[in-house]
Amino acid sequence: MLKKISTDKAPAAIGPYSQGIITGNLFFASGQIAINPATGAIEAEGIVAQTEQVMKNIGALLEAAGTDYSKVVKTTCFLADMNDFATFNEIYAKYFTEKPARSCVAVKTLPKNVLCEVEVIAEV
Repeated sequence: MLKKISTDKAPAAIGPYSQGIITGNLFFASGQIAINPATGAIEAEGIVAQTEQVMKNIGALLEAAGTDYSKVVKTTCFLADMNDFATFNEIYAKYFTEKPARSCVAVKTLPKNVLCEVEVIAEV
């Protein structure tokens, strides 16, 4: 059975998808971008500020699912520019201290022209 996760502490879905789904003992979070959930706008500028907002959004989803960063088993990270890789990693490492498995790729364009997007799979 699938359980949809939804919280107003993370951005509302901007398409036909859920913020996250729990199945069995796993939580699958939809990719998070630097949307401020209070305003629905991209307010953060630069890779540091945008990555911090993404991490806040992920944290809110993890909390809503009854889990946290320490239980994340896999992340997929998308960067608009691989030149931001080192800076992105500095912020990422503050949150993902358990070092989950990860993929990180550069893509041509992300939604709303943001600089990064991150999705997670976590144990609940």
